[in-house]
Amino acid sequence: MTTNLSLSPASGSAPKPPGRSPRSRWHLGVNAIVAFWLTLFAAVGSAHHFLPHAFWLLVHVLLLGAVTNAIVIWSGHFAASVLRLPEANRGAPAALRLVCLNAGAVGVIGGMLFARWYVVLAGACLVAAAVTAHAVWLVRLMRRALPGRFSMTVRYYVAASALLPVGAALGVVMARGDLAGDLSERLRVAHETINLLGWVGLTVAGTLITLWPTMLRTRVADGAERAGRTALPVLLAGLGSAVAGTLLGPPPLAAPGMVAYAAGLVVAGRPWLREARAKSPRSFAAWSVAAGCGWLAGSLAVLAGILVSTTSWITVGERISLLTAPLAAGWIAQVLLGALSFLVPVVLGGGPTAVRAATASLERAWPARLAVTNAALLLCVLPVPSTVRVACSVLLLVMLLFFLVLLVQTVVRGMRDRRRAAQGDSVPAAVPAEDPARPHRVLGGVALGLAVVMLAVAGGAAADVRSLPILERSAAANADGATVTPTGRTTTVTVTIRGMRFSPSSVDVPAGNRLVITLHNSGTDTHDLVLETGARTDRLSPGQTGTLDAGVVGRDLDGWCSMVGHRQMGMTFTVEVTGTTSNSRTNSGGPAHDHSSQGTSTATKDTAAEAFDPMAEPAAGFTARNAQLPPATGGSGHQVHKRTFTVKEVTREVAPGVRQKLWTFDGTAPGPVLRGRVGDTFEITLVNDGSIGHSVDFHAGSLAPKRPMRTIKPGESLTYRFTATRSGIWMYHCSTMPMSLHIANGMFGAVIIDPPELRTVDREYVLVQSESYLGRQGGTADAAKVNAKDYDMVAFNGYANQYDHDPLTARTGERVRIWVLAAGPNESSAFHVVGGQFDTVFREGAYDLGGGGAGSPSGGAQVLDLAPASGGFVELSFPQTGDYPFVTHIMSDAERGAHGVFRVR
Repeated sequence: MTTNLSLSPASGSAPKPPGRSPRSRWHLGVNAIVAFWLTLFAAVGSAHHFLPHAFWLLVHVLLLGAVTNAIVIWSGHFAASVLRLPEANRGAPAALRLVCLNAGAVGVIGGMLFARWYVVLAGACLVAAAVTAHAVWLVRLMRRALPGRFSMTVRYYVAASALLPVGAALGVVMARGDLAGDLSERLRVAHETINLLGWVGLTVAGTLITLWPTMLRTRVADGAERAGRTALPVLLAGLGSAVAGTLLGPPPLAAPGMVAYAAGLVVAGRPWLREARAKSPRSFAAWSVAAGCGWLAGSLAVLAGILVSTTSWITVGERISLLTAPLAAGWIAQVLLGALSFLVPVVLGGGPTAVRAATASLERAWPARLAVTNAALLLCVLPVPSTVRVACSVLLLVMLLFFLVLLVQTVVRGMRDRRRAAQGDSVPAAVPAEDPARPHRVLGGVALGLAVVMLAVAGGAAADVRSLPILERSAAANADGATVTPTGRTTTVTVTIRGMRFSPSSVDVPAGNRLVITLHNSGTDTHDLVLETGARTDRLSPGQTGTLDAGVVGRDLDGWCSMVGHRQMGMTFTVEVTGTTSNSRTNSGGPAHDHSSQGTSTATKDTAAEAFDPMAEPAAGFTARNAQLPPATGGSGHQVHKRTFTVKEVTREVAPGVRQKLWTFDGTAPGPVLRGRVGDTFEITLVNDGSIGHSVDFHAGSLAPKRPMRTIKPGESLTYRFTATRSGIWMYHCSTMPMSLHIANGMFGAVIIDPPELRTVDREYVLVQSESYLGRQGGTADAAKVNAKDYDMVAFNGYANQYDHDPLTARTGERVRIWVLAAGPNESSAFHVVGGQFDTVFREGAYDLGGGGAGSPSGGAQVLDLAPASGGFVELSFPQTGDYPFVTHIMSDAERGAHGVFRVR
């Protein structure tokens, strides 16, 4: 028995005269919506560098826009077909559902882009309402129908439709924000699991029960319906278990649910493999769907491995972001394009000849297209240079645009031919084409596609040769440039890393000898060794050993550790050649390829220092960091404050037009402000989701530093517990070497411990002063500048002059307290309010003025002077309305960005 996926339940009726049937007009109209969202996806992909939330936008335009519309449209059609009922998924009710769905999708996307949570909520409600109405219609359809062989497909659609509102609700909660700890990551993983594996995954699985053998033009395998019936509860149980584990427990608790879901797919998919063995795929549609399923299988395996191998949901959230492209582009997009290329010609109709012609048009050059798509996508998810990834992304975009062009051409040609036939005009006969599925054409197309990808890779690498892993130069030339004569002997040395030094820091090698260095890392951080020729070891974790083969050596060579800042800390190495008349280095201009990723002190066109303008205005709608300080919670002390600090690498604007890649605690620089009272206990869990080792040192606690302040590697976590025994505003920071660079790049914050009997004030603010050593635009701080104390910018709370553009507020007569911390890493602060006088000064745990401290009751202060890492507070009242600037009275620093305004009403 062969499959008969009836695209019109009335297909057995008498042939109709040429012309566009209502069914065809309906399908062409609603599928134009899918084409529109795909076109918008291509447009967003082309302009994503200039759009906010670009990655989020790409995913939701594809999945919420194109895919969700396609599911609602085609699941209704397939349901009517397999139930053998007159198709009812047309007309006003169906149109209303689609209008509601698309209005909701626009609301969700627009609300996120413009940060309007209530718009996101309204849009999500519309989407959920449309899909729920669709599920109700499917249930009613099932009740009207007689028992059918493939009615199980409709049950998959109903289950999928029931899950989408749940996923939408989780998305709304995330959009609202203000989520503590790792809850946002848990919700995001659950949201993606329900929407991708539930809404999309169940729909695809149910459809393939009948669509897959139809694409192959073979009979449905025996037991296919039984397999689908058995798989559905397994899939639902696996999803439920995975989501429950995500929301309630550590990552390994969700892994069995993912494994169960994958097992359900295996049960459902075994008949599909038998059908493919009976008749192998010979079309773009079938191969595109098969490739998509392959990406799904690989992604599920990687996802299960991520869940099993980590205990931090924040780490899971970072790692599974790497699966977005394989799932969205590799699986979902390929299944969607394959299904459309099969279904659109049938919808166009016109008889077998017309359907074959339309199919041939849509499948033009399909072997090459499939090869380009999947090879380029594979390179995008591998650790390749960024320019190669960009080139492959462009290829993926071109493949999508090519499909859309073919789709438009096919539809327009089909409509034109039907119109001519209806008017009695002759229709041009389709030119017979060579079978594109012949082996030599398939292999030739695949080879062509792979060649295109290889050219893109070569072009991307050539565009940025410095991003390649190694750029080697010869070490066998002597000082005069002539090649040294190899001796045939090998000099083998062992170098040990101790702290931030190589031991020994230099080696002697006879000219012409081959040099092999065994490097052992006995330190507490990750290190490597790079020679100026490009020869290098791998990055070695503490306790690991690596080997560097420098080849035949004919001249002196410089070496260093390439970890950011380590070279400036003195981790340098020298190879000195003996037995030559001149050992001077030939690289008078310095190393040919510096792998250390630090900047230089000299500003160039791509440095952030050159872009920094203290007089520049931020973009319209700029909002400064909230400097208001909430009061300490609880009673008189002995409270327990539990927080999770996650190390995140974020690229942020630090001044108008100036962007830096910061290392942060919880995504902000300075990090979150903690507040408590004497006797309170703080339990801080540090999770390292960065790319290098980090640590934390809380000055507010007094304890032996070796264990709690140790450096942890990426993916690791530690818990730091201390009791506050003394009052003041205390600094915390990363203490991983080079400490100055880690602080300069954003890893600092404040802990405020209230003095006993601290009086109530009307307003309370906290200002953390720091200086910036700007590197390249979008890069990290310049380690050489940090080492030389050559800073470019000074700021309160991490952004230059931000309170000039969004002032702090007060009212006349109100008492205002301002906590100030000089975070450095190197420069002092002299905090002053222009036009104001301090009647209370508290510095480093004691009152200098007021509050029971020394000094005349009529005395006042004009400045709170603080050395690096020290802090205190001042209090004052503003006598008149107006603007009162505040600065550090180290005036050159105030002119570099340490400036703000109190606006008094």
